[in-house]
Amino acid sequence: MSEELMVRIGLRSARELEITVADGDEFAATYEKAVKGKQLVMWVTDARGHRFGVNVDSIAFVEIDKPIDRGVGF
Repeated sequence: MSEELMVRIGLRSARELEITVADGDEFAATYEKAVKGKQLVMWVTDARGHRFGVNVDSIAFVEIDKPIDRGVGF
């Protein structure tokens, strides 16, 4: 089983959407398929089972990286 990865999707509106996915390679394949197939919306399911629809034309970049381990702060 692969490690959960953080995906950051940069939108042309100068905003970013961060999603934790179970498989980074699967996400990359879904993104490439959406772009090559000229789909209007790319649907992504995060590690908790939530689905997100992203307008493919509004995506400026995609970054796939390991999640940052954030400690508890006071």
